[in-house]
Amino acid sequence: MTLIQHLEALRRALIIAAVGWLVATAAAYVVHNQVFEFLTQRAHVPRVQLLSPTAGALVGLQIAFYLGLVLASPVIFWQLWWFVSPGLRTREKRLVLPLVGATTFFFTLGVAFALYALPLFMTILTALNPPDATYAPTADSIISFVLVIVLAFGIVFELPVVLYTLGMLRIISSDWLYGSRLYWVVGLGLLANLMTPGIDPITPLLVLIPLYAFWEGTALLLKLSGR
Repeated sequence: MTLIQHLEALRRALIIAAVGWLVATAAAYVVHNQVFEFLTQRAHVPRVQLLSPTAGALVGLQIAFYLGLVLASPVIFWQLWWFVSPGLRTREKRLVLPLVGATTFFFTLGVAFALYALPLFMTILTALNPPDATYAPTADSIISFVLVIVLAFGIVFELPVVLYTLGMLRIISSDWLYGSRLYWVVGLGLLANLMTPGIDPITPLLVLIPLYAFWEGTALLLKLSGR
């Protein structure tokens, strides 16, 4: 493909992904009140404050924006893999559809894991508050905090897809992964600490375990594939 053809393909992919995101965001806005109630319950926040007349509407848009991204993720990942597919060999192109499914699956798994672990995160965080302090978060602050954590987990859980793709493209190999296992364990441990609030050792460990399991599983899969 020429440079112009690559740019046209990129424009097409971006337009389709943006339209998918817009449609999903509009659909998500319809249920943003229910999502708001669900997120505040998971975060152990029975009541929040609104500091301006427009705060409620802005929070609704924020929820729709992030939820729309999650709902549109299959379309976005499909366009991403479609855009890079011209640079792949014929054998590698057959993996595009399974990789779209795997990318969507692990992103959704990360989101679900974050929502599942959210009560534990919030319990640890609020336990660190001074005894004479009253915890009364604003709606936009708590929703921003929760949504950023959820999105971050969705992205980080793409680790096995990224490693497997790099292995299939022969950019990395299973031998290289096994040879640098110690560095990966340390790096994943640091990442788990950055992603989890609080100062206790338990919460980062809950994140490190699945990430390390993903790493080991991907390295084994590459080895079995001869990569």
